[in-house]
This record gives sequence, C-alpha cells and structure tokens, in this order.
Amino acid sequence: MILAIIGVIIGFVLLVKGADFFVEGSGSVAKKFNVPVFIIGMTIVAMGTSAPECAVSISASLHGSNGMAISNVIGSNIFNLLVVCGVCALFQPLEIKKETLKREFPFSVLVAVIIGIMGLIGMKVGHVEGIILVVLFAVFLYGMVRIARNTRKAGEVIEEEEIKDLPLWKCLVFIGGGLVAIVIGGQVVVNCSETIARGFGLSETLIGLTICSIGTSLPELVTSVVAAKKNQAGMALGNVIGSNIFNILLVGGLASAISPIAMNMNNLIDIVILVIVSVYIMALVWKKQLLTRAGGVSMLVVYVAYMVYICVREVL
Repeated sequence: MILAIIGVIIGFVLLVKGADFFVEGSGSVAKKFNVPVFIIGMTIVAMGTSAPECAVSISASLHGSNGMAISNVIGSNIFNLLVVCGVCALFQPLEIKKETLKREFPFSVLVAVIIGIMGLIGMKVGHVEGIILVVLFAVFLYGMVRIARNTRKAGEVIEEEEIKDLPLWKCLVFIGGGLVAIVIGGQVVVNCSETIARGFGLSETLIGLTICSIGTSLPELVTSVVAAKKNQAGMALGNVIGSNIFNILLVGGLASAISPIAMNMNNLIDIVILVIVSVYIMALVWKKQLLTRAGGVSMLVVYVAYMVYICVREVL
C-alpha cells in the first residue's frame, strides 16, 4: 500500500512535467506551420493524452473485462467535460468559437449518441459496430487535416496566444519526451490507484467508472490546465473535445472490434448522462461563447453529484 501511494506521487510528477513539455512543443509546432492551436489540440494533443484510455480499454478488452473498457471510456468523457473544462475555467475563462459550438462540439455529442444506439440494439457493441466507429474516426481525422490545410492556404494567422518559438528539433524532443512521460505517468497512477482501491474492497465496475476513468483522464486534466495557464485556451478546449471523440470512436471502436462489448442498462444511463452534460455545457456557453469561472464551478458541482449517484447505484 505504501509503495502504491509513492507510485501515485511519482506518476503525478511525470504527468505534470510531461504535460508542460508536451504543450510547449505542440504549441511551437503549430506556430511554425501556421496551424490553429485548436486543431493541434483536437488531434496530436488529444490522441497523445488519450493514450492511457486506449491502453487500459484495449487491455481490458483483450482480457475479457469489457465492462471496464466501456465504463472507462464513458467515465473519462464525463470527467473531461465537467472536471477538465471546469478546472481550466477556474484558472482562465475559456473562449469558445462559434464554429466550435456548431461543428466539433455537436460531433462529439453525435458520436456519444451513435454508440448509445449501437449498445441499445442487441445490448452490445460488436465487431462490425467497432469497425464502423474506427472508420468514423478516420473520417473525423481527415476532416481536421483538411481544415488545417485550408487554414494554411488561406494564409490565416493562428490564435494570438503566448507561444514560444522553439527550434524544430527541440519541439520534437519536447513532444516525444512529454508524451512518454504522460503515458507512463498515467499508467503508474492508474495501476497504483487501482491497487489502493482494491485494498479497500471496491468492485471492478466502480473502479472502472471512478479510479480508471479519472486516472486515465489525468493527462487531459494536467495538459489542459497547463495550456490554460500558458494562455493557450484553444489547445485546452481542443484537447477535451478531441479526446472525447478519440475515446468513443477509436478506443471504443478498437476495444469492441477486438472483443464485443456487452452493454447493460447502467452503461446506457451513463451515455445518456454524457449527452445531457454535453448539451448543458453547450447551453452554458452558447450566448457569450465563454465558459466563465461560475460556469466552471457549476460543472464541478455536477460532477460531484454524478460521483455520488454512481456510488449509491453501486451499493443498491
């Protein structure tokens, strides 16, 4: 137990320092190639920080623990929206472009609805459904690349955010080293936290919805907070939305393609909660295109209420 606690502390250190380097390197690459920081957040950063979810869910699928695989994905997405965005808003109100509210954010809601419908039909997400999700991810990634390419052709200037202009080799070292630290740190925190949780007799389902989902989302939390503190709000928001899309389409898709994921009523309820939370946040920021500190606090309160709900549900 003592070793597990020490492991959690070491994992946090790796996450914090890795995220710092990763954000700095990614932001500098965006500046060099005139790619919007939001797009970098939606793709490179999102996929990098979602690596722990991918590793945990695919590993769970290979070992037949599909319940943990799906609960990890949905739980991580709810955590990303409510806690990651909420905490970032406490550091700095997040400006959200109208295009994001009309395009990427609704798409993240749509993919949640899609996997929910897939699960409702036959109460499972099978091999074919998993392949469909992976194909949808490929389409999404292609769309992001096209947007970045069109932005460069149009000669648009990226967001005026405080980004250091680093040499390309240094950017690659920062991105690569930061990503390795984030992935290792995330895995160390998850494994050690799971050891602590099992020591207290928590069930596998509860661990998947709480310890694993929160633990694997720590890279998104740390990376987004670091981005927000560096005045790179576009990367912070892009990281959250991109990670949520990545989690459902690629992580969920690969896990179910490997081994069909059986869905129960609680899984479907969690997906409905994810959709409701997404719509709530869109409504919260639609008028002023700004996520204020007050909005961030309300989101954290909602997450606490959700945690209480799943704990009570587990007991009953």
